[in-house]
Amino acid sequence: MFDLPISDARASLADAVNKAAKSPVSISKHGRPVAILVNPSLFEKFLENVEELADIAVFDESDKDYNSAIPWETVKKDLGLV
Repeated sequence: MFDLPISDARASLADAVNKAAKSPVSISKHGRPVAILVNPSLFEKFLENVEELADIAVFDESDKDYNSAIPWETVKKDLGLV
């Protein structure tokens, strides 16, 4: 990842965007990162991965409750099927 002070990014935004096409660019202010510039396809991959991890977390959480399942006979009775 390329690091770029915010003053340099302001002065040469086109150059920063060109660099971000190849690798993320960290924009820093007083030596601390304040933003990351990435190309859109990489950003989309990040979002897809975050969504996938969120889905996995929901699945894992729901899987914990598997042992507390309601018996089928109780469900049928509650629904008035028997």
